[in-house]
Amino acid sequence: MIEEEEGAELEKDELFEHYSVTASKGQEPLRVDKFLMNFIENAVRNKIQNAAREGHIWVNDVAVKQNYKVKAGDHVRVLFEHPPHENLLVPEDIPINVVYEDQDLMVVNKPAGMVVHPGHGNYSGTLINALLHHIKDLPVNRNERPGLVHRIDKDTSGLLVIAKTDIAMTHLSKQFFDKTSEREYVALVWGNVEDESGTIEGHVGRHPTNRLQMTVFPEGDQGKEAVTHYKVLERLGYVTLISCQLETGRTHQIRVHLKHIGHTLFNDARYGGERVLKGTTFTKYKQFVENAFKLLPRQALHAKTLGFMHPTSGEFMRFDSEIPEDMNACIEKWRQYSKSSISEE
Repeated sequence: MIEEEEGAELEKDELFEHYSVTASKGQEPLRVDKFLMNFIENAVRNKIQNAAREGHIWVNDVAVKQNYKVKAGDHVRVLFEHPPHENLLVPEDIPINVVYEDQDLMVVNKPAGMVVHPGHGNYSGTLINALLHHIKDLPVNRNERPGLVHRIDKDTSGLLVIAKTDIAMTHLSKQFFDKTSEREYVALVWGNVEDESGTIEGHVGRHPTNRLQMTVFPEGDQGKEAVTHYKVLERLGYVTLISCQLETGRTHQIRVHLKHIGHTLFNDARYGGERVLKGTTFTKYKQFVENAFKLLPRQALHAKTLGFMHPTSGEFMRFDSEIPEDMNACIEKWRQYSKSSISEE
């Protein structure tokens, strides 16, 4: 079992962008399936119609049915469950921040902004492309992705372990599946988290209408079991700095669970955290938040600590990383604002 973002499992219905086009100014209203037949080489109408039924055709970022009429200026995207190109795994000379390396594995500190593997319109410049340049003959996981035992989002920074042998891949993947690995994340969230610590439980699955999002199914009728433990590290007025430990690993687990309890990640654009969700109505405060967004132009989430048993020696290894500069700067800005607000009261 491989883990994905925020340590989450790689979902079988992961989507890859195959085609993107904006309808011209002279476009007459036309069904989206017929519209795409005119643009996609070797297109099969039945395949396009199936994509529409599954919610994989998007117009202006909204999933549409096959009978949607495309109009001038509409931005149309098609997503399928397999990569659009067979050979995406091309070695690229990209620097890697290596925290630890031996003959069995490598621990890297991924910067925010780097995609872990090709797909979703990111076909180069990924961590996998970089790893293939630095390491020969990486083992592949069950999803045929070289070296990956787990992964984190493009805009999440932090630690990842990479398997360099088949034995390491099997051993490390089993630890993540058996929940014996340790993963701690630091997050800045909107609002004053009421309890000092707690556990969030709720099945996580793909959103029924917005296929680029995940959502919580509290009744457990859909999705997969997901458990996140959290504790407050620092209260900063209208935001809170917390630590999250994953018991399970699901796509967007931390982001979705925190939104579910009313504490969306600061500047998490996909889940609404790029808006002013808490605070005052004063223009000065709104400007302060906008400046904080500029300091941290991504979701406030960092994979800080990673622990696992070495696949060969049996030694338990634990790695810790510093909170990156952009996130630290944002935290400090909130810290100073919080102090000034208290002194004025």
